[in-house]
Amino acid sequence: MSQPSASAAPSVVAVTGASGQVGGRVARRLAASGLATRLVGRDPARLPELPGAVRADPAEYGDGEAMRRALDGADTLFLVSARESADRVREHRSAVDAAVAAGVRRIVYLSFLGAAPGATFTFARDHWHTERHIAGVPGLSYTFLRDSFYLAALPAMAGRDGVIRGPAGNGRVSAVAHDDIADVAAEVLLGTSHDGLSYDVTGREAIGLADAAEALSRVTGRTVRYLPETREEAYASRDGYGAADWEVTGWVTSYEAIATGELSTIADTVRRLTGHEPVTLAEYLEHHPEAYAHLM
Repeated sequence: MSQPSASAAPSVVAVTGASGQVGGRVARRLAASGLATRLVGRDPARLPELPGAVRADPAEYGDGEAMRRALDGADTLFLVSARESADRVREHRSAVDAAVAAGVRRIVYLSFLGAAPGATFTFARDHWHTERHIAGVPGLSYTFLRDSFYLAALPAMAGRDGVIRGPAGNGRVSAVAHDDIADVAAEVLLGTSHDGLSYDVTGREAIGLADAAEALSRVTGRTVRYLPETREEAYASRDGYGAADWEVTGWVTSYEAIATGELSTIADTVRRLTGHEPVTLAEYLEHHPEAYAHLM
């Protein structure tokens, strides 16, 4: 890992996924700071209109030439991971190579907590391979933001029947809010001393899925429960979705990563970099009733 450097503040930051939950929040924070931004996405019509922001022509990660054109003139890139797919690592490498060809000198990559070649959660392995590709580019500065599960994912795990099903055992997860991730990302992008560093970005508590079910029961006024599954039961209960094998494996192993404790890390990154504590699940549910509307 390279040492932190005091690189100059960026003049133009490109933000991918700017129509999404994290990228859009980051783009709005950078615009509010007065920074010039380049918003990148597959559909420019869905990108927000923000002061100082230019909406790039359509670009997908796997289309290297379109990405190069979209990123031309930017010196920093906030790279949100691509939609989960069987070819996601290849798409990430294509986007990184296009950024370098366009003259980008710094990448802040939204990775995942516990990213490793042997991570239980198969999608976390994609993030590790992407990190290695970025770190292997000579002269490229980088920062990795390894966020935990989104807090919004916990209520989404509950079906309309009020049951959270999965092979998570008694494990715990330090889920974090989109807003807290975006606050950290904006601080890193606007800062000058984060090069070569990896930050775990987590909530301030690690909770089990039974705890999540209890929190949902309180706000919905109905009984929500957690039903632990074996691996075989988890695959069987998801068999009817018609999803590809790689996708179902990702779903199942996300619960198994909770069971192993790989997602229970609690880091002080949000507080240390932003000056405020990350929100808890109870606080998140209080302010986001839409997250559990399917249970009402």
